[in-house]
Amino acid sequence: MKKIISYTSIALSSMLLLSTSSFAETQVKEPTAHAIKHWGYTADVGPSHWGKLNTKFRMCSEGNTQSPINILPTSDIDLPALDLNYTTGSKSVINNGHTVQVNIEDGSVFNIEGMAYKLKQFHFHTPSENNINGASFPLEAHFVHATDDGKLAVVAVMFKEGDANPILTKVWKKLPTLEVGKAVSCGLSAKEVKALMPTDKDYYKFMGSLTTPPCSEEVKWHVFKTPLTISKAQIETFFKLYGHGNNRPVQATHKRIIEE
Repeated sequence: MKKIISYTSIALSSMLLLSTSSFAETQVKEPTAHAIKHWGYTADVGPSHWGKLNTKFRMCSEGNTQSPINILPTSDIDLPALDLNYTTGSKSVINNGHTVQVNIEDGSVFNIEGMAYKLKQFHFHTPSENNINGASFPLEAHFVHATDDGKLAVVAVMFKEGDANPILTKVWKKLPTLEVGKAVSCGLSAKEVKALMPTDKDYYKFMGSLTTPPCSEEVKWHVFKTPLTISKAQIETFFKLYGHGNNRPVQATHKRIIEE
């Protein structure tokens, strides 16, 4: 995203205006009212229309490795453990008009093949965007990382209905008072951020895209197999915030390799 308004500001500022490098840059900037209204999840600004809303969004309809997908593994190999070095807590939480996003203080990284992908933020989608073997989940969290030159990597965590999640409880308490586009303190420690990932670290790996405009590709996806739990009340609280969910439908895999 080069100048996107993107996942941070609008789905990272709508993840919106341009390309991959901007995804990281725009993520910590607050969205403009125009950007927030530029695309959505329903009617004539919904996912099936994204590719026509702006020439910068053409990958949403023309891309061959789009996300999310229905994860059906094609290759069973010995994947290395994810080298996640999360040492910082939250900077703020914001309702960017498309999701609830928790911005992270500088210092946490995801090391991939000798490159440092810095954790910028994590946000949520309901129902889940990715499916696993045809199964959908009530909530999915995306941890978004970016290198200094704009390469992107996402780590996804699924949530199933069950016990209330104590970390999400802290974030959800902020929801009633969140004004669209206004960041407020969140108060999550590095330990609490890490607790939003399962202890069982088995995962799926594949190449994909941003799940919001501009739908830029070449994003490294890592989806944990084991879901965490979230209560029915927590699910309903988030869903009511947007009234219709905020997930993009699954996209064609086009025979891409999905490792586990």
